Amino acid sequence: MTVDKTEQMDAALSRIARDIDVDSSVSVSVQLRGALEYGIATGDIPPGSRLPSVRRMAAQLGLSPVTVSGVYSALQERGHIEGRIGSGTYVAERAAPAPGDAGRLAAFERKITELVDFGQTMGLSARDVAFRVSLAVPAAQQPVRLLMLGTFRDATIAYAEDLAPYLRPGDTVTAASLEEVTAQTPADYDLVCCPRTIMTRAGELFPDLPVIGVTLIPNEATRISLATIAPDATVAVVSFFDDFLTVMKGGINRFAPHVSRITAVPRGFPALAEVLAQADVLIHATGAGYLREALRPDQTAIEYRHTPDSNAVRTELLPAIEAARLSATRKDRPDEDKSKQLVRDRRVAENR
Repeated sequence: MTVDKTEQMDAALSRIARDIDVDSSVSVSVQLRGALEYGIATGDIPPGSRLPSVRRMAAQLGLSPVTVSGVYSALQERGHIEGRIGSGTYVAERAAPAPGDAGRLAAFERKITELVDFGQTMGLSARDVAFRVSLAVPAAQQPVRLLMLGTFRDATIAYAEDLAPYLRPGDTVTAASLEEVTAQTPADYDLVCCPRTIMTRAGELFPDLPVIGVTLIPNEATRISLATIAPDATVAVVSFFDDFLTVMKGGINRFAPHVSRITAVPRGFPALAEVLAQADVLIHATGAGYLREALRPDQTAIEYRHTPDSNAVRTELLPAIEAARLSATRKDRPDEDKSKQLVRDRRVAENR
């Protein structure tokens, strides 16, 4: 692991140690699993980086080795980390960035050499091959049908809307929740995109399609809203899922470091009504919007929403889309029409 990755890992673990609340009604194991899972998903904990040993992680976070061991096992089952015999535990590698132009050009030139060599085995000169290439009609590129899969429908629709500007004309992106897909699996998609935290489930639902995990970050509206909270405000943070509580606290500490009076609880917290009554600002996860109905007019509510990270979209999702496009184009173009091939052969013969 490089020095940069080591520093990035240490910084992420320091934030996690600060955000875990041992007095919370949510168990520390759930908090740690959610924080590590989210750190891996967002890239704060880099792909390919080595995690501390169970004992070292436990000492660093002030937790029991048994707790950390259980969390590591859960993350490994979900495919987020992997154990390497004699080496340690590592964050699973994700899709590699698209190759640069130089690499693509080199690959293209290798294909040309292979084509010329193959033509010579058929008695064709390099000039004959070049002439045939000049007559070739580029394959019509097929539009790509992308399924954006998420936990909550309204949030997933927002993710799909954020992805739409990256697509080519004719491409489509459809939003669906896990609940909808589990009830009735949709058909006719070329690939599936989803938050990294549900990639394992997406792979089970769509075993025959490529599944691309997208990194999510707090969207611009969320970041702006957090930054505008008054420093002396009393803030209630409510998560929909228990393991998301630490994630929300971490994001608030990052984008609203001036706020110090924070009470973070899950939606099932017994004294939730009291926490809400004492708060100036409610920050709730997607899916917990119903809590707004209990607020007074003088209280403010902020939904903690995410958006696909633009860098991850460009380096991971778009190359996968182009690969799916190529695959769809090949399937849509079986053997070329024989009449067109005869015309091309005749033109070649006339030019010899």
